Amino acid sequence: MIGAIPGKAVSLLRSFELILFPSYCRICSVFLSDPGEKIVCRSCWEQVKPAASSHCLSCGRFFEGAGEPHLCASCLEDKPPFCAQRSFGKYRGKLKDVLLLGKFHGLPFLADELAKRVYAHLRFEEALWWDLDALVPVPLHPKKERIRGYNIARIMAGRLGRLKGTDVLNKTLVKMKNTPPQMSLNLADRAKSVKGAFGINKKERIEGKILLLIDDVYTTGATVRECASVLMKAGAREVRVVTAAQA
Repeated sequence: MIGAIPGKAVSLLRSFELILFPSYCRICSVFLSDPGEKIVCRSCWEQVKPAASSHCLSCGRFFEGAGEPHLCASCLEDKPPFCAQRSFGKYRGKLKDVLLLGKFHGLPFLADELAKRVYAHLRFEEALWWDLDALVPVPLHPKKERIRGYNIARIMAGRLGRLKGTDVLNKTLVKMKNTPPQMSLNLADRAKSVKGAFGINKKERIEGKILLLIDDVYTTGATVRECASVLMKAGAREVRVVTAAQA
């Protein structure tokens, strides 16, 4: 009986906490009552699933329907500066909801949780991890990062680095031009917007290295193409890319 008291006390304290400080899922508004639930309910997290589609072996673009992975027409015509890109899922549904909450609503821990799911899905992709030297997050412009308070790509890279036991090179790739959000631009303007926007700090850290570039959303690929190009010109041996979602 005595041994059961602590458990009952914890349960009672949890009940008082729920009464005094009720919490609701920021996505579906359900009451968060299960231990460990925070901001997003377990049910919504369970709906954050990887895409089941086949993909391009180079840019990672998802194909409609079933089939084996193969090179898309765009990559056959114009090879990207990175050798492989893989996205966890499609930028829709609960995955999109989690990314928007984490990115724009002051909830950076969601990026950490999401990175765990990204790694669980992609950890056996040898094209991404084989002989890898370091991870590099796509940077924000300093002004934008000060306003937001964090960089979701850096948080994801940190978690992936810890899970894989790989170094993360923060502040090596830097953003020098404060560009408008890519989602607000058309296809042609996206590539123009990021041209010359990135630079390298301490080039010796990447020379001869195989790098994995980390970002949250892959849309046209303009941002990661520019980043990969800058890294390759600075002496990287190879650049690969992982993104949480693909629009």
